[in-house]
This record gives sequence, structure tokens and C-alpha cells, in this order.
Amino acid sequence: MEQGLVQALQIDGRAPFSRVAEVLGVSTQTVIRRYQRLRTEAGLRVVGLADPAQGGRTQWIVRICATPGASEALAQSLARRPDTSWVKLTSAGTEIFAIVQAPQGVHPPVLHKLPRTRGITTVSAHCLLHTYLGGPTAWRGRTQALTPSQQRLLQPALPEEARSAPLTDADHILIDALGHDGRTSYADLARATGSTQATVARRLNALRACRRLFFDVEVDAAAYGITTQALLWMAVPPAHLEHVANTLAAHDELAAVVATTGPTNLLAQALCATPTDLHRYLTRRLGALPQIQTLETAPVLRTFKAAGHLNARPTA
Repeated sequence: MEQGLVQALQIDGRAPFSRVAEVLGVSTQTVIRRYQRLRTEAGLRVVGLADPAQGGRTQWIVRICATPGASEALAQSLARRPDTSWVKLTSAGTEIFAIVQAPQGVHPPVLHKLPRTRGITTVSAHCLLHTYLGGPTAWRGRTQALTPSQQRLLQPALPEEARSAPLTDADHILIDALGHDGRTSYADLARATGSTQATVARRLNALRACRRLFFDVEVDAAAYGITTQALLWMAVPPAHLEHVANTLAAHDELAAVVATTGPTNLLAQALCATPTDLHRYLTRRLGALPQIQTLETAPVLRTFKAAGHLNARPTA
């Protein structure tokens, strides 16, 4: 039931609970109770996100090595920034991983400040060139609870895809509000943007139709039996990069696969039930790909921030 609810929200983050209940074959009150329990116990949250590839923004993957006494405070500080996402503490707790967004052609301001920050020993930044898995494409572990017919019933009814227009100031306010809570009511969104509920609903659907906006679900991976997470930094010859990346994107153990600049050119996030399962994945599945020349495994110790803004607003 819970996994079906999460998948339903992954398909349509703003689906009415009554429609989710009908598809799952339970009462609306049951869906609401399970939703609230998942929010409390597993950190469930729906967030609306602008697709960087459609919005003229560049994502930078930042690796920061810091002294043990400084790393946690620095990670918390980075998590509070509006231009960061996926802030994680990795390795032995002395490395911070974060994604920083900036307009295309603009060097992220935070990268100018980091080298002068006390406690930091090294900083490296890698441009995210292409996403093979992640972003609008959910981790496969979340997409196996519902039947194909149930999934079709949950697909949102959106207008025909139209040419994407530049984002307005009201659009930025709308997306920012949804980054706190993707299920914010139309009434609250209208107040935030100084518009009407009908106008907000039309614009939100238009942004979704042209793929400028998508909804993601944040939930503790432990709810799926995941106890071991790791970032995998790989070096692959450019001639084989597409083949390897597309192969990895089909692996159930991976939640993200992206091409980057830097000494390694392929990055993936692995989600496994146990360290033994991670070892088996590395040796048997990745080991079967001879095109991977080098592999660095960085265990994830703690996630300070996921895709949305740090502090959630109350759900309507």
C-alpha cells in the first residue's frame, strides 16, 4: 500500500487523494492516513522542480574535502543555500558532495567562496553534461508497485505540449513555492504569485506539459530496505561512454547516472540493501563492463538535503 502510494505520487505529485484511493482500491481516508504517516516516519514529501535542461541552467557537481570538525557544519551551510541540492556527507565523513545550479555561462558564486572557507582542504567542481537516469526519471525501485493499468489511470491530464516560453517572475515564484511543497494548494499558490487560482492551475499545467516543471518524491530509502548508499565515480573512454551509461541506466541498483567533466566522466548513485549487495553489484555487474577503466566508491553517510528546498512548508 505505502509503496503504491509513493509510486502514485511519483506519477502525478498533485493527484487528488480520492483518485489515488480509487486506483489503489482503498478509501480516501486510508490514503490520507498512510500519507501522513509516511511524512512523519519516512520524510515523504512531494516537490516541484524546474528541469535545468529546459530552463537554461547548468548544474555543477562539487566535491569538498574538509577537516572532520568542519565537514558537518559546512554541509549544513550548503544545504541552506537556495542554489544547492543533494548535499551529502560521504567517505569517512570528510568529503561533502553537492549539486549547485547556476545560469548557463555563469560560474556559481559559492565556488568563489569555498576555497577561502576555514576547514576546507580541497575543492573540485565538475559540470554535469548529461543525465541518463535521475531528475524526471525515478529510481526503478519506486516504480514496481503498481500495474501498468493503474499507472495509466494516474497519468495527469495535461494540455498538448506547446512551445516553451521564457519563465516569468510569477513562474519563478510558483516553482519556488512548489520546491517547498509540491502539493501546495492553488489558493496558496495564487496568493504567492498575486494571481487567480484558475490562472495558476493553467500555468502549472502548461509548465508540466512543456517539461519545464516536474514533480519528484522525497522519501527515506530505508522504507525500501536500503541501508547502503554510495556514489560511484567512473572513468570510461569517450567512445564507450554512451553504451556504458545507457547500460547502467537500466540497472535496478542505480538511482542516478550522469556524465560529467573531470578526471572521471561518469557518476552514478547506488542504492543497495546491504554492503554485501553493494559488493556483489560492483564485482558482478560493473565488473562485467570492461570499458570502465577506473572506479572510485564513496559511501554516503548522511544526506542533508535532497532535491527540494531544505524546509518544507505545511501540506494543504
